Amino acid sequence: MKMSSNKEGQKTTLLTKKDMRQCFTRSCTLDSSWNYERMQNLAYAYMMAPVIRRLYSNKEDRAEALKRHLEFMSVTPHISTVLVGISAAMEEENAQNKEFDETSINAVKASLMGPLAGIGDSFFWGTLKIIAAGIGISLAQQGNILGPILFFLIINIPAFLARFFGLKFGYKYGVKLFTKFEENHLIAKVTHAASLVGLMVIGGMVASMIYFELPMMIGTGEFAEPLQGYINQIMPGLFPVVFFSIAYYLLGKKVKTTTMLLWLIGLSVLLSFFGIV
Repeated sequence: MKMSSNKEGQKTTLLTKKDMRQCFTRSCTLDSSWNYERMQNLAYAYMMAPVIRRLYSNKEDRAEALKRHLEFMSVTPHISTVLVGISAAMEEENAQNKEFDETSINAVKASLMGPLAGIGDSFFWGTLKIIAAGIGISLAQQGNILGPILFFLIINIPAFLARFFGLKFGYKYGVKLFTKFEENHLIAKVTHAASLVGLMVIGGMVASMIYFELPMMIGTGEFAEPLQGYINQIMPGLFPVVFFSIAYYLLGKKVKTTTMLLWLIGLSVLLSFFGIV
């Protein structure tokens, strides 16, 4: 392979914008070949293939590089391009520097996937998805077509921005980016903040989206009042909190969500049939 270097012997960029665009596009397939043994490894190697093809002309070198990226991989898909950018930068260094330790590529990848997944899961799955679902469901219940549209946009616009800039900055700054983040404890701060926002959103959704009312009346004649009214005066949102607490407890006991959903449907039918709710 033709080596690219300047007069001072410093490495130059071998990867092109086309290679980066292909990595970005392929990042959308990260969970398409998920498996129980190594999870996202096949799709990650597929994402790295344009980089490997550009950097290594020798068939054996390409095979060895692909084999490196077939190791275990598990990271939030939306920010997987950060790891791809870092891996690309290290592969580029490996292609130009014979003294480079190629085992460090997988070592760095393995050490960063955990913190990255912590940030990505907290923000995208624990916070953004819940906010998008809350807004989408609220509008959809009113018959507003903006419900599903906003749900789609709220999730995907930040996701694609994260993929694009994650790849760009991951490749540009490489391992130095996360070394700086760890020194400033930024990863822990972002994860903590995202968790807090997610918990607040969940609390709001519990109060506004879980519906349960008792139709039974207290008193006689024109002085009769719904029992639910007295309960609301004592503690508004009591039943939503109770039902959420029960569901949370059962989840902690490893009860499947499908099982809970079926029991909930059956209980709702019975309570409605006997006029309790």
